[in-house]
Amino acid sequence: MLKTKKLLFFIPVLVVALFSYTYVAQSDKEEALDQILMQSLANIHYSPMEVNDKFSEKVFKFYLQRLDYNKKFLLQSDVDELKKYERSIDDDIMAGRFNFFNKSLEIVSNRIVEAQSYYKDVLAQPIDFSKEETIQLDVEKLNYCKSKEELKDAWRRSMKYQVLAKMADLLDSQEKAREKSDTVKIKTKEEIEVEARKKVLKSNDDWFKRLKDFDRNDRIAVYFNSITGIYDPHTEYYAPKDKANFDIGMSGQLEGIGAQLQEKDGYIKVTNIVPGSASWRQGQLKTGDIILKVAQGANEPVDIADMPLDDVVLLVRGKKGTEVRLTVKKPDGSTIIISLIRDIVVLEETYAQSVILKGKKNIGYIKLPSFYADFGGQNGGRSCAKDVKKELQKLKEENVDGVILDLRYNGGGSLGDVVDMAGLFIDKGPIVQVKQKASIPQVMEDRDPAVVYDGPLVVMVNSNSASASEIMAAAIQDYKRGVIVGTSPSTFGKGTVQRFYELDDYLPPAYSHLKPLGSVKITTQKFYRVNGGATQLKGVTPDIILPDPYYLLDQGEKEQDYPMAWDEIAAAKYTPWSKALTVDKLKATSAERVKANSGFTLLNDAAKRLKKQKDETVVSLNYDKFMAEQKKYKEEAKKMDALDKEIEGVEVLTLKTDVIPESDTVKVAKNKEWYKAIKKDIYLHETVNIISEMQ
Repeated sequence: MLKTKKLLFFIPVLVVALFSYTYVAQSDKEEALDQILMQSLANIHYSPMEVNDKFSEKVFKFYLQRLDYNKKFLLQSDVDELKKYERSIDDDIMAGRFNFFNKSLEIVSNRIVEAQSYYKDVLAQPIDFSKEETIQLDVEKLNYCKSKEELKDAWRRSMKYQVLAKMADLLDSQEKAREKSDTVKIKTKEEIEVEARKKVLKSNDDWFKRLKDFDRNDRIAVYFNSITGIYDPHTEYYAPKDKANFDIGMSGQLEGIGAQLQEKDGYIKVTNIVPGSASWRQGQLKTGDIILKVAQGANEPVDIADMPLDDVVLLVRGKKGTEVRLTVKKPDGSTIIISLIRDIVVLEETYAQSVILKGKKNIGYIKLPSFYADFGGQNGGRSCAKDVKKELQKLKEENVDGVILDLRYNGGGSLGDVVDMAGLFIDKGPIVQVKQKASIPQVMEDRDPAVVYDGPLVVMVNSNSASASEIMAAAIQDYKRGVIVGTSPSTFGKGTVQRFYELDDYLPPAYSHLKPLGSVKITTQKFYRVNGGATQLKGVTPDIILPDPYYLLDQGEKEQDYPMAWDEIAAAKYTPWSKALTVDKLKATSAERVKANSGFTLLNDAAKRLKKQKDETVVSLNYDKFMAEQKKYKEEAKKMDALDKEIEGVEVLTLKTDVIPESDTVKVAKNKEWYKAIKKDIYLHETVNIISEMQ
């Protein structure tokens, strides 16, 4: 029996807090990690959980989902075997044991070895596509197979679907090549089928090689994240190599595409687009997209399903000027290929920018990609609140009749800058309430009575406006200071704050040989509006909602696993804007314009089509029916091309103080691209109409 030591540790970032825990002196890093991680969650998390049988059941369900998300390996008998541990995982955790984890690893490892022959047998011979059979693509609607024969048939259908999809891609590429040149050799259906099978075989060979390389350390990180994940979606364990990749992504200085990625259920999901990056400028890759494949230019794409995150990052990263092609699955289930030229982050494009939109009135337009501040000297001392103040002052000098602040796709940032920025539009008063575990809310307020801009104001948001953006929009809405215009029923709904803790900091010197343990990101605070409601889950509901292709699809924090609940606290004392306006008339006239606008009609139709497409998860494996469906999807998607044109009625004017010399060809070219995007922005044009009616 090993001796037990009682130790005291300070948590550096919280300064005043300290906790103690019992640490069993064992050489096994996993057991040390288990104890330190659980004590960190118990002492730091905003809503600590009791580790009991109910806790165990949640971890079991979540881990099982991550262990075999596509239900391609485990049989129902395997699940039944693992279910014996369903209510004892809490006992394992408290005792530093890994009985359940070890059993799961043993079972899934054996099943992966067996499955290697399943796909090879199917792809070794021509596939008959004349049969009338289907495949269910929604894994949540699938049951675990009851026998190996049933599992083999599931693999057969999966391979058949993959070959059909690859054939559709090859036929599409062939058609495009033939349009460019009449000398292209046209392959027969049989030749296309052979090529497709070879490519699908290689893709699956690569996948199984990655599964083989997925070692115990990778698996145990999945296990620990199944524990942290039931606290909330943003509390995560980072193995040492994963934390390094996170730090690089957050710095925004790496040459690459500028997208932050997260592994979720065997897939790589885009969690943020870095403002000023290649992805941000190109515009097609969005938060919530799932990356399926990565190709280096025109080379054969690599299927990244179940690939460790650090390996995916290595594929995506690259030198400035090189091309990477991403095969991306959109929230509606559609798949597109996005070509990106790797580049460094262009800092100037991450900062607040403004122009004048000249229509019936002169409207100032400020685009704010993020709530940036001088964190670690990254922004040269710049603050978004100070920059927006300067833009407002410049717009006032040009006598604009209203101001639009665009927070679409703004994922948040500096909380202090939100308070200062909201204060530019109102008299002094509270802006947001911040609450920590078991403490009274802290009211953060603007103490400066000066109002920089007191004219008509509209704040634009969408489902990717998160965190600080939601606080800003909520404050403007609660004070009735302006109108919130959105392209989704609500903003993202992330009303929580996380902090990183290095687990090595809590190891006694005698156990330093166990380093590195990695890090844990823990939710420590929640945001509340001045009216007392949380921005968590509900986000901010726009006053006027414009149709968007994705507005009928469920998006945001509420779609995450185990999100923290919405709640409310007492309202802060605040006085609404003295010139408060009602939005009923603005909403009614906007609805009339939207109804008469052919562009918005297209968007409405697209939203209904995409919702139907996402709900129809059973796909035919008959060649003629499959190809007919693919053709229909392409024809319907092509209708959206009509929106890729400049809209008449609004002219984009450069501010007098921002005129760029013709000799600065780089900046002139970037401005032209930005102005071109503005002229095509149907949402911005309708927002100009809305604010032009405000007094």
